[in-house]
Amino acid sequence: MSAATQAPGRRPRTSAGQAPAFLQNLLRGIPVLPSVVLLLIFMAGPIAYCIYYAFTDLQLTGASSSHFVGLDNFTRAFADPNFTNSVVLTVAFTVGSAVIGQNTLGLALAVLMEKASKPVKAVTNAVVIAAWVLPEVVAGYLMYAFFYDQGTLNNILSALHLPEQTWLVTLPIMAVCLANVWRGTAFSMMVYTAALNDVPRELIEAAEMDGAGPWQRLRLVTLPVIRRSITTNLMLITLQTLSVFGLIYTMTRGGPGNKSETLPIFMYRQAFQNSLIGYGTAIALVLLVVGALFSAVYVRILKLEDS
Repeated sequence: MSAATQAPGRRPRTSAGQAPAFLQNLLRGIPVLPSVVLLLIFMAGPIAYCIYYAFTDLQLTGASSSHFVGLDNFTRAFADPNFTNSVVLTVAFTVGSAVIGQNTLGLALAVLMEKASKPVKAVTNAVVIAAWVLPEVVAGYLMYAFFYDQGTLNNILSALHLPEQTWLVTLPIMAVCLANVWRGTAFSMMVYTAALNDVPRELIEAAEMDGAGPWQRLRLVTLPVIRRSITTNLMLITLQTLSVFGLIYTMTRGGPGNKSETLPIFMYRQAFQNSLIGYGTAIALVLLVVGALFSAVYVRILKLEDS
């Protein structure tokens, strides 16, 4: 009897020695099982604890036990002007130093390095990548020495007979933005260098024959071709910048006052300086949601580009 004439309720027979389909799928999943277990332990586990503690009044000192408080921590946060200030500074820091600063400067360096000589490429890559590989705290101390009242920047301004500034007091958020651009531009530069190498040369040559200048070739040919790399780079540097802590804490500790207190700094103060672990964890959960929203936007853009 052929398969087409078998009874509707009867399972098709498998060939001799062939495992059932569900067993085959199970065997295919065994190689990734260790990765799944590690993700559950080291990623899903801490996130689950974070969600749980965000709804409690857990403290480092004082109360010996925690109690479920519902949405009280979130209500307190959104009613706190310091939290609102931290959200605004976090968005400004992320947009200014990552979306605009690192992304634009990294693309500019990658484009310029295409036409540069080998010695210039080697020196530029060494200088830019050296800042990126530095530990965050070390980079923070270097930038603190650069922007300090008697630091390198003011010495340069003094030598040029230009007015000096107390950068870390009057413009702290701008100082940490520039420091983050200096430290993180290398990543964007390497992403765009790889993307530019994949741009078909015949497209560039055709644009040159049509009389397009360098800016027109970049805007009309290169950028549309590497748009997926641009979106991917923006997503990665945005998520990285949202969690920057050591650089800002080393340079300003969120001050003066709260002029450079981004969400990671605000969360640290509430959890470990004020001993409010439950409240600080709620802030961390808000930061996680902000990162998820940015990711969702970028993933949506990638899907639109694919379609």
